Amino acid sequence: MKTKQEKSPPLAGEFQTLAAALDWVYDLQKFGIKFGLSSTARLMARLDNPQERCRFIHVAGTNGKGSVAAMLSKILTLAGYPVGLYSSPHLVHFHERFRLRDEDIDDATVLALINQVRAVVDPDELPTFFEFVTAMAFLYYAQQQADPVILETGMGGRLDATNIVHPLLSVITNIALDHREYLGNSLAAIAAEKAGIIKPGVPVVTAVRQHTAFIPIRAAAEALHSPLYLYNRDFQVRGQGRGRFRYEGLHARLSGLRTNLLGRHQYQNAAVALATIELLQQQGLEISEADLRQGLEQVRWPGRLELVATEPRVILDGAHNPAAAATLAQALRQVLTYHRLILVLGIMADKDIRGILRRLLPLADVVIFSRPRYDRAAPPEHLQSLAEDLPPQTLVIDDLEAAIQTAKTLAQQDDLIVVTGSLFTIGEARDYLTSSRQPCQR
Repeated sequence: MKTKQEKSPPLAGEFQTLAAALDWVYDLQKFGIKFGLSSTARLMARLDNPQERCRFIHVAGTNGKGSVAAMLSKILTLAGYPVGLYSSPHLVHFHERFRLRDEDIDDATVLALINQVRAVVDPDELPTFFEFVTAMAFLYYAQQQADPVILETGMGGRLDATNIVHPLLSVITNIALDHREYLGNSLAAIAAEKAGIIKPGVPVVTAVRQHTAFIPIRAAAEALHSPLYLYNRDFQVRGQGRGRFRYEGLHARLSGLRTNLLGRHQYQNAAVALATIELLQQQGLEISEADLRQGLEQVRWPGRLELVATEPRVILDGAHNPAAAATLAQALRQVLTYHRLILVLGIMADKDIRGILRRLLPLADVVIFSRPRYDRAAPPEHLQSLAEDLPPQTLVIDDLEAAIQTAKTLAQQDDLIVVTGSLFTIGEARDYLTSSRQPCQR
């Protein structure tokens, strides 16, 4: 046993292969989730604080933050900025977490970053997986002189590893009940955690609608003298039919807008992105109306109402909580057309399974309960046991690939297959359906 004076030996040499390096990084998941900024701050100090050499747009929220971040990334890329985008989790490949100019990072750079960050890790204070990967992101974007960097929180905000930056802007997309074991059991408690990303004097854009959730956000903004811009008060959107919408913003008025992301809920996400862009313009960034329009029309964000196959049609959507499931259900009622709906469901055991099922099962003609190859996934038999109203045809198929193949066999002309319930589920499904046979690591 080491005494207080004794130190563990430094971590052994550099990794020579990306596979070995990623194995080590994934092994950090055994340390679970750890809230607090001190460990991240000490790790970044040993890297000479690269996060201080970048400008950030900090994005938090229960749902929608990935779509908003993707819209911002595409718009700013078209405007000519070397924009970075740090997001989580990845769907198929680790590299998806680090984007620059709307392109994923390459293998050689990932290996170099892992070795560089690992070289300064204190063996007596090993970071969590998310702390280590966040340190990689800060170092990468500083080295590449990315400007600005769109920085997604992992969970919450106040004690999230990303929350050591002083951003240009803070964005809180919305609030719903999720991660309650970590963030609190009420909308107000969760909102207070998300509001932790608000910094003194830094403008805040939000689409939070519930009064109880808005109160702590408004209180934090007022206490820190941070200008607060609220959806449906300071900016808004109006549908114009045939997939077009009008944005009425802080100053801009734009009509006939379209977004490449399916679902009317994306109009609201677009409004949040456009309000953020307006505030960036006020801070001196040059972004044209053409950049805005083309960015929305060209944006891609895999796994969110994403059509990945035809004949039969297969859509992937990472609805991993009841609010996201309700949004998917709305799209199934109002946007998508089909004869029969075949659901393939895989949900994590720590989620509100009943809440997700309650919103989706009434729409289904066939449901196949399954699960991805991930230890947090609920057994499909458990999903079935929690279902209140099952559709006429119900199957339990443990293997996700077999479940999808069965769904395709059952589908007739004009039927729609939707794979949903978790980002882990759609990540594995996407890997299978797009014929990318590389292993899906977690």
